[in-house]
Amino acid sequence: MDSSAPDGDGQSEEVRGGVGLRVLSYNVHRWGDDRVALERVVRACRPDVMLVQEAPTWWGTRRKRRAMAATFGLRYVAASARNAILVADGIELTGLRGRRTWRPFVRRRLNFIATQLPGGTVGGVVHLGSTRLAVVVCHLGLHPRGRTHELAQVLSLCNSFGTPYLLTGDLNEEPDGPIWKRLAEEGLTDLGADAGPTFNSRTPYKRIDGALLKPPLTGRLRHVPATREDLAAASDHLPMLVELSPSSSD
Repeated sequence: MDSSAPDGDGQSEEVRGGVGLRVLSYNVHRWGDDRVALERVVRACRPDVMLVQEAPTWWGTRRKRRAMAATFGLRYVAASARNAILVADGIELTGLRGRRTWRPFVRRRLNFIATQLPGGTVGGVVHLGSTRLAVVVCHLGLHPRGRTHELAQVLSLCNSFGTPYLLTGDLNEEPDGPIWKRLAEEGLTDLGADAGPTFNSRTPYKRIDGALLKPPLTGRLRHVPATREDLAAASDHLPMLVELSPSSSD
């Protein structure tokens, strides 16, 4: 895992006010599309935590991720493979941990056999009122059976926090597939069941991105306050904006 020490007192102004924790899950397509449009989308969402899939990589990985986070007004705090966590000022994540996930070979065009880019998952613990919860991000691979093995590793990490958790990510599978069935068997609540397709951003036709809650956490998807033009230009995926609610006793 790649991480830098977060700072702050652990709660944003919204959390202090009892409104909730805003978590943005977004496949940013390697920060390789319209960066200005992407900045507008993220800033409009005002996330406390941003769970990134396809964060920029290769040469100068940390520098690129910190630079990307800075354009959003956020800080880069942790990553595993191409998944990263960014936070707003005043948000502290503890117990940061990540895991590389094994991926099989896949058959590509012209019968060539190639490896997929490395998989991974990363998460940390944050306080929402008096509730400790984990936020975890993953990006599953292209191989149908391989995704099942990856998900087992992802859920192992989620459960290692010993808290309720929010799991988000690019699942690379539509909701009638075995990955979603396994997540339901785990007792997770699919916040996007009625949210519509997430890919591709220009002409959305399938939902392959997820935001799922482990009870007793409660939350909902919020409308992303961005223009269709910016959403189409910013990335090939649409973002998911989640608001987690404090417990009634807070």
